[in-house]
Amino acid sequence: MTAKAHPGRDALRAKGWLAASKWLLLRRAAQFGFLGLFLLGPWAGIWIVEGTLISSDTLDVLPLSDPYALLQSLAAGQVPAPAALIGGAVVLAVYAVIGGRVYCSWVCPINVVTDAAHWLRGRLDLPKGWQPKRSTRFWVLAMTLAVSAATGVLAWELVNPITLLHRGLLFGLGFAWTVVAAVFLFDLLVSRQGWCGHLCPVGAFYGLVGRVSLLRVKAARRRDCDDCMDCFAVCPEPQVISPALKGAPQGLGPVILSPDCTNCGRCIDVCSRDVFRFAARFSQAEEGAPAREEGKAAA
Repeated sequence: MTAKAHPGRDALRAKGWLAASKWLLLRRAAQFGFLGLFLLGPWAGIWIVEGTLISSDTLDVLPLSDPYALLQSLAAGQVPAPAALIGGAVVLAVYAVIGGRVYCSWVCPINVVTDAAHWLRGRLDLPKGWQPKRSTRFWVLAMTLAVSAATGVLAWELVNPITLLHRGLLFGLGFAWTVVAAVFLFDLLVSRQGWCGHLCPVGAFYGLVGRVSLLRVKAARRRDCDDCMDCFAVCPEPQVISPALKGAPQGLGPVILSPDCTNCGRCIDVCSRDVFRFAARFSQAEEGAPAREEGKAAA
């Protein structure tokens, strides 16, 4: 068995389970925490957050709105309320700083569903399957706006698995769970990590938002890389790793600048050599083997 077949095995041995699972545990805590805040009111009568991830009000003070939903609303000819526009601006500002697709890996509850499908696909050793072009999600994004403009309704919200999952948790079984199950089965049987990486227009939108974000993953110790390929095996967007890790094309720095990166921290967890860490986008200094060797020589 190779490390690629069981990514993270070497990290577990080198760092222990907790350190090798730190970012995964934090992501799951964030995802279930955000969802729990929305469900506390309907389930327990504790109204900290009212609404959904599309539109919410926190403690009757902070209105937040999904800017993608607002964009659909504008396309449909509907003028959002001033509070909704302010809430959308707040959300845009936050994700423009921390990375747009942080929404996908740290907030979106469907990520838990697709991660479960990816885990089971690996256990069953299923083939990669059909892989639509990654640009497909941008075509879906454009289509949702066009349909919204043509029909006067928020087209994507009629079938959005995120919205439907929320409704399913509140109101029970029905069409909502059918859509969520379809996403799971699509990633399991049809296309490996296909939904989030190739089709979801929400991810496409937040990728555009985060093109200039400040928080990034950095291959700070890329000189220590032993080419185990574990980071490529776990990354939902593996095409973003090579430029930063290998400096290809020649001369690129160690910071992952692609807007496709979800800042999930998977590569940090599974790397036994601690090649990756979070850093600012302008932090281009490298660390690693040469510095240690020079230190030994000086000693």
